[in-house]
Amino acid sequence: MSLASEQSEVLIHDEEVMGTVVSFELYFSGISRDRARSTVAAACDQLHVVDGVFSTWKPESPMSRLRRGEVGIGEVPPQISEVLEICSWAVEVSSGWFDPWALPGGVDPTGLVKGWAIEQITHLLIEAGIDAGMVNAGGDLATFGRPPKSDAWRIGIQHPWKADALACVIETSDSVATSGSYERGSHLFDPHTGRLVNEPGSATVVGASLTVADCLATALAVSGEAGFEQISEVEGYGLYLILPDGREMSTSDIVFVNEI
Repeated sequence: MSLASEQSEVLIHDEEVMGTVVSFELYFSGISRDRARSTVAAACDQLHVVDGVFSTWKPESPMSRLRRGEVGIGEVPPQISEVLEICSWAVEVSSGWFDPWALPGGVDPTGLVKGWAIEQITHLLIEAGIDAGMVNAGGDLATFGRPPKSDAWRIGIQHPWKADALACVIETSDSVATSGSYERGSHLFDPHTGRLVNEPGSATVVGASLTVADCLATALAVSGEAGFEQISEVEGYGLYLILPDGREMSTSDIVFVNEI
């Protein structure tokens, strides 16, 4: 695993895409700044392509057309089939708490597309020679390499009902996904009832794949305490849940930093 040294250059960039701001914090020493910038530009272009394919807000996107039954799965970009296969796995391991086929308006893989897209571009950044970095897309966060002067990244988890406050800080070398209604309002559906989840709270999942962490965080935010045990059985992923009544639950593999 690459380590960002004290001599590393840093590149910061924010990109508005997929209905959020994607923030890049990248460290590099073996490539030029121009090379790093062009790599970030290519990564952002890729995110805009994904948004154009999967957006359910754009009527003519392939995903929207598939949802309306205007085209079949063989007539849309192959990324859709790839994502829907992951969704099928997520339905099974989450006991149906994550189910894109149970949402109003037809199948909607939004609950993992953002994490999947961010995970894809981290591979591009690594291949280009970026030593270490963090890419944050509104709570879906991928890390790679090691930050300067540290063996792991420290990630603050926003408190779901205390504005401008952190619930905790966790230390990790993996990806982190957090889901809840505190930023976007009620947008999470319970697949078992078809109703919006209106209760405050948040769910964080930490693990190697941001794609997997993203869909599990969505499932945990929907299920709350009822799905915690089932979702915690997915090997390699740690859970941290803040319940509407203020109680907290976590698995033993979440590493908390004592100082906030």
